[in-house]
Amino acid sequence: MGFPLCRATRQSRIHTGTLDCLVATPPRNDGKFSTKNNNREPSVINPFDLTGKVAVITGSSRGIGRASAELLAKLGARVVVSSRKVDACDEVADGIRKDGGDAHVIPCNISRKDEIAALIAGTVKHYGPIDILVCNAAVNPYYGPLLEIPDEAFDKIMGSNVKSNIWLCAQTIPAMAARGRGSVIIISSIGGLRGSTVIGGYGISKAADFSLCRSLAGEWGPSGVRVNCIAPGLVKTDFAKALWEDPDNLKRRTATTPLRRIGEPHEIAGAVAYLGSDSAAFMTGQTIVIDGGVTTAGL
Repeated sequence: MGFPLCRATRQSRIHTGTLDCLVATPPRNDGKFSTKNNNREPSVINPFDLTGKVAVITGSSRGIGRASAELLAKLGARVVVSSRKVDACDEVADGIRKDGGDAHVIPCNISRKDEIAALIAGTVKHYGPIDILVCNAAVNPYYGPLLEIPDEAFDKIMGSNVKSNIWLCAQTIPAMAARGRGSVIIISSIGGLRGSTVIGGYGISKAADFSLCRSLAGEWGPSGVRVNCIAPGLVKTDFAKALWEDPDNLKRRTATTPLRRIGEPHEIAGAVAYLGSDSAAFMTGQTIVIDGGVTTAGL
């Protein structure tokens, strides 16, 4: 159990009082309580400032991953752009640099454990310790009835969408814990919250990501590492094109969405920036649903 220890503090640069509350939590081994908080107090000018932080984003050559890489770089992070396609990654990184950001490309196929190890090691070699890990890359090779899914397709879905995230976290979290801070962000989906008659296998993998997030948050929270999920609804990406490119499908979907539209990649990237920043320093084990209200509409 944690005990709130509150103390009145005064900002030297801001002429107002604030209440600084720390939570005493036992470290992983010796059982003693610690009130150490390794996160910076958010900047008043930019509460999502990421200046100097190192971020690794898988699947960042397009869609949500690309939008996240571009936004984090604009906020000051040093970003590693990664996917299987080097040329596509180079395009994203070049754009970031032209905008004054700092980006480095390390290609990676997340289904290969050795390439994940090389991604993390290469990042540390180039930039130094990792502050933010965004597990964004995913696959969905099957569209149809769940009980007819081929074993190979199901194994690929679970391997790329769940097991690869475990590999990424195993390569990254211990070093974060040794430094007493770090943020892991898993891009899941509302497919993990709802049933589906056509992408059931994908939904199973995304529900597993929710559980992975909660388990890692509980295990590594005492060491200062935060793990959270984002569950987007239908977003206009190439990955989800089969669900929105047909006008009739799009019309049906938007009719049951309170905001009456589908999302854009940059609208998910904002949540990634929040979770990676010190503004989210007291948030872990949670899932942020960003779906235009579709899961709560009751329509």
